[in-house]
Amino acid sequence: MPFQLKKLNLYFFGLLILLTSVVKAQEVIFERIFDETLAQASYIIANREKEAIVIDPKRDIDTYINYANQNGLKIKYVTETHIHADYLSGAQELAHAVKADLLLSAEGGKDWEYQFPHYPLKHQQIISLGDIQIEVMHTPGHTPESLTFLVKDNKQKLLPIRAITGDFIFVGDVGRPDLLEKAAGQIGSQYEGAYQLFESLKRFIKLPKETEIWPGHGAGSFCGKSLSTIPQSTLEQEMATNPAFQLLENKEAFTKYILDGQPEPPQYFAFMKQWNKQMRPLKIMKPNIPLLTNEELKKAIQHNVIIIDTRKKEEVAKGFIPGSLHIEGGKSFATFVGSLVNLQEQIILIAEAQQMDDLTRKLMRIGMDNLYGYVQDVQQFEGLKTSQIIQADEVQQYLKYTNVQTIDVRTETEYADGHIKGFENIPLNTLEKNSGKIRKDIPVIIHCQSGARSAMAYSILEKLGYTNILNYSGSINDWKSKNLPLVQ
Repeated sequence: MPFQLKKLNLYFFGLLILLTSVVKAQEVIFERIFDETLAQASYIIANREKEAIVIDPKRDIDTYINYANQNGLKIKYVTETHIHADYLSGAQELAHAVKADLLLSAEGGKDWEYQFPHYPLKHQQIISLGDIQIEVMHTPGHTPESLTFLVKDNKQKLLPIRAITGDFIFVGDVGRPDLLEKAAGQIGSQYEGAYQLFESLKRFIKLPKETEIWPGHGAGSFCGKSLSTIPQSTLEQEMATNPAFQLLENKEAFTKYILDGQPEPPQYFAFMKQWNKQMRPLKIMKPNIPLLTNEELKKAIQHNVIIIDTRKKEEVAKGFIPGSLHIEGGKSFATFVGSLVNLQEQIILIAEAQQMDDLTRKLMRIGMDNLYGYVQDVQQFEGLKTSQIIQADEVQQYLKYTNVQTIDVRTETEYADGHIKGFENIPLNTLEKNSGKIRKDIPVIIHCQSGARSAMAYSILEKLGYTNILNYSGSINDWKSKNLPLVQ
């Protein structure tokens, strides 16, 4: 009897495993892929037959191909919510690599047409993916052609709609309508965009209140001013807490709110819109960047190739190549490179070999493909310079004299929230073009929030020929911690 019972238990155990595998095989996949470097979200949705659609892919497309291979998926469609300004889309590359149909917005008018082969998407069109139904909703405002994708599971009708909103609605914020004017130079377009955004939100709030909102960005993106770190919300939650939703009865108040206080967009935004809607060389595989010899480095410097030193500021301060630009290779590396370096420039990185995969991906995502090579050891380079670092007590001593210039390189908003008395605000991304305001005949003290941007500013001024720069790298956080006075 015990033997028979054991056999019976094993039978039911095997049956349970079989049933579990069947259920798993029938699950719908909804996967959020988040890139912390640009605070950007893309989505993979697959039906029970393992057919998938990818929405808003980043340019290093092996992320999606590897995910599909690991989960036995066939990527059938590739699409995006709008023509992006903050990163170079991987939609063309991914569709080409996996032979998927490329589905793109046909809304917004002639100026917002994609200039390469694709299948057009219009308002209320349905993308069928087996039991998954994706309805296209035209939601202009952030951009004229912007789409939201309403995802429904026909087999699970009680599940809430999932809205892939791109840069239309974020958690705690909505998409900024001023980028076409500030980044692309379309004068007056920010007001038209704000009015369109207002009307799009009025239509969107008619959806069921339990509709899930899955945005294209989180905190750290320049596509809004107060994005949350929370990845997902609901329409009901946003209607209760999102400031923009509280102004949907007053278009003028909404417009004023949505246009005030938006951060200055990085320089590279001006190129992304154009590159994302036109044909361009596709980069299917991530490039391998060569390690340069000392002689190759010297020759490149002679030909004015830009050197970007990605080491930590403490290492750079001990010895850096004269004329090199210091941009620490952290989370915001690509954003700072895109803000300070022309995308047409050829560059060399100073970095460890194990960093190069990460750094190359970060640069690919903003179209910075012109990498000549990288260097690991700068100590062999003759003529290294060191940075002049000062502390809070030294800053206080300098401030007693009139023959010193003090520069705060944080953003205008940060400066307005509180700054050290006597410091002039020249934001980092405007420093080079405003360098004429900075004197060379007296000491110049620079500072920022934590020391990272002031280290970058130091390298910019050094490259421009300034020799008496003092970096208060303890910066505003250090100043506050010592209870030293601020101008509010």
